Amino acid sequence: MKLILLGPPGAGKGTQAKMLTERFGIPQISTGDILRAAVAAGTDMGLKAKAFMDQGGLVPDEVVIGIVGDRLQESDCDPGFILDGFPRTVPQADALGEVLSELGKDLDAVVSLTVDEEMLVERLTGRRTCSACGKGFHVRFDPPGTAGICDVCGGSLVQRDDDREETIRRRLKVYREQTAPLIGYYRDKGLLQEVDGMAGIDEVQGQILGLVRK
Repeated sequence: MKLILLGPPGAGKGTQAKMLTERFGIPQISTGDILRAAVAAGTDMGLKAKAFMDQGGLVPDEVVIGIVGDRLQESDCDPGFILDGFPRTVPQADALGEVLSELGKDLDAVVSLTVDEEMLVERLTGRRTCSACGKGFHVRFDPPGTAGICDVCGGSLVQRDDDREETIRRRLKVYREQTAPLIGYYRDKGLLQEVDGMAGIDEVQGQILGLVRK
């Protein structure tokens, strides 16, 4: 099973990818994780990425694609893989297609999680994290027993800068402009499958499994 999971920030891609990984025993591949791993391992591509990261710049597409290509050649990807949040742009998708072709691997499907934007804002801005132990809560969906206080250690709950509304809306704008065009791109290739990301976590997983079984 070789899948790409698409969806805006907060759609639940990471959660669903983790569940699929546990069920099928295939790796979840996210660019952030493999970039850090490549840098730590000191691979050729990792060293190239580190040079840009040390300067505070974005890692160029060709380096990211190179690192993804290296990762896809590892033996644990032979049974399949789940690309979580990659590709992010149409040029990245074109480059990924070339890499997969060279490796003799074909995508089975691209699963797009569709979620109402205002629901995403509510999901993300409602997150709170304990400043002491790191335990996560949500003001609506998973509130602590006492507002602002961690149930586990009694520490203060804080909102991360990444979860502030202005930051979330900026990230969603970038998604609409750069990543959302991939929906049409993969639909034209006959690979796109859309899933209602506003359903419960288990229901979303059930929808994805139904697509996989087909």
